[in-house]
Amino acid sequence: MLSLNGSGVGNGLTFGRAVVLERWKRTTPDYSISQESVDTEINRFRTALANVKAKLHELQNTIPLDAPPETLAFIEVHLLMLDDPVISEQPVASIRRDQKNAESALKTHADTLVAFFDQIEDPYLRSKKNDVHQVVDRVMIELLGPVLSEPTQLNSRLDDQIIVTNDLTPAETVSLHQRGVRAFITSLGGPISHTAILARSLHIPAVVGLHSAIRYIRNDDLLVIDAANDTVIVAPDEDMLVKFRQRQKVHAQHTAKLALLSDRPAVTQDGINVKLLANIEFPEDLPGLASVGAEGVGLYRTEFLFMNRAEPPTEDEQYKAYCQVLDSVSGTVTIRTLDLGADKQVDGGRADGEKTINPALGLRAIRLCLNEPTLFKPQLRAIFRAASRGDARIMIPMISSLDELDQALELVRETCRELEKEGKVFNPNVPIGGMIEVPAAAVAADLFARKLKFLSIGTNDLIQYTLAIDRIDDEVNYLYDPLHPSVLRLIHQVIEAGNRSGIPVAMCGEMAGDPVFTRLLLGLGLREFSMEASSLPDIKQRILESRIDELENFSRQTLDCLDKESLRHMVEQLNHTLHKPV
Repeated sequence: MLSLNGSGVGNGLTFGRAVVLERWKRTTPDYSISQESVDTEINRFRTALANVKAKLHELQNTIPLDAPPETLAFIEVHLLMLDDPVISEQPVASIRRDQKNAESALKTHADTLVAFFDQIEDPYLRSKKNDVHQVVDRVMIELLGPVLSEPTQLNSRLDDQIIVTNDLTPAETVSLHQRGVRAFITSLGGPISHTAILARSLHIPAVVGLHSAIRYIRNDDLLVIDAANDTVIVAPDEDMLVKFRQRQKVHAQHTAKLALLSDRPAVTQDGINVKLLANIEFPEDLPGLASVGAEGVGLYRTEFLFMNRAEPPTEDEQYKAYCQVLDSVSGTVTIRTLDLGADKQVDGGRADGEKTINPALGLRAIRLCLNEPTLFKPQLRAIFRAASRGDARIMIPMISSLDELDQALELVRETCRELEKEGKVFNPNVPIGGMIEVPAAAVAADLFARKLKFLSIGTNDLIQYTLAIDRIDDEVNYLYDPLHPSVLRLIHQVIEAGNRSGIPVAMCGEMAGDPVFTRLLLGLGLREFSMEASSLPDIKQRILESRIDELENFSRQTLDCLDKESLRHMVEQLNHTLHKPV
């Protein structure tokens, strides 16, 4: 029996037999072609692109009508990438100009696109470079022939089986799901990759980023997947299987029980209302919100509108997307303004072309928008116009100074004056809020609260900036600790600042969707949580089982605890006493 650890996706618990797909990376051929062969080589490249598109469209047509909307969205992202000039046109130009073979030309320009994603600070968006690799791999397979043991070559049913491979594309994940795959394990990827998000949506248990998977797991090995604990058990003994079967039974009962809570308001035992909102990226995410009882959208990431294209979206393109969301949601929709790092394809082209040494501390988010008002103003105009259709809020990311905030608010006022002068239909009273994810903003939250209508704590960045670690760096991410005393004190300080100023404070980072922290955050005064929709039922149950009057004093005692183990023990105690929902 062997235990391996990676990053679990969802809370699934299952077991089955391994199907190992060892995908090997081929060296991309690089050679010159004659002038007479240029047209033939271009035709070969275009045929490969067309074949990949045709296979993706074929996959689209096989997706059941009741499949989650994210299923189609991920395939559409890959189709959009295939139409991107960097993938579809620039390799053709290289073949013609440099007389290079198709594979080499494609790799050269794909590497350029990957470099674009590498400059993005946001780890979620930076992980989208995996989609570039996946799309390019599909084209390479068409050019060179299939790699041995590709997932797409599996034609039989995969019931009770667990796929083990280096990586999976979203399209392959859909295909495997249709064949009944029980779960999957990948050596690469992370819990916020497209594939991981899709697996969560399809309720496929998975463990990703398990670097030793291919080395230690063999075909037909019996595997236990414990996604909630990031664990894979290889060849479990009978006692272990008995324990896991019992846990499976309990988990199934728990899931069924949570489904009954969707229509219940999130009210504590002592009558305190708590607002539960969802984080979304695509408009296609919206249909799933009602089924979990989300009261609105606490974080609408708008970055997807700017991705996979040479030019930023127009004002009208953005307006239509925001209208689609607002027309579909009865509650509040919090639209976060563009949160990207500096890059030529988005920021209008920085003339020096130099790569930022540390993009985490560079020109990103509101800094980028203030530096490039021609990027920021069309988004503001689109939001204000769309806000005439529903309850919208604007959230400014990564604020760190009052001067910066004043500049942003002046651009907001300027935008409203322009729209009014033009006679456009818009809502001039859209609340403006700030995302507190920089320690400087948390410390000065009371000052920011005087100028804003709401605050939202972005714990993902707040934790890594406070602790000076990159949470996606394997060598230091063990230091990423939401329960660090400095982090808890900053969170409490922001909540208190909002209370004193009479404005709401939400939390939209991963911490908000983790039930381990729910009661602690309630005790610290948080009354608005925003998270991935799949996490909402668990959080609601914790709220229904809690009494604020029992949590407040105990939670605030954690702020004075300096010992890590003692602090974790206090949180465990806090979670121990629960009340049955009435």
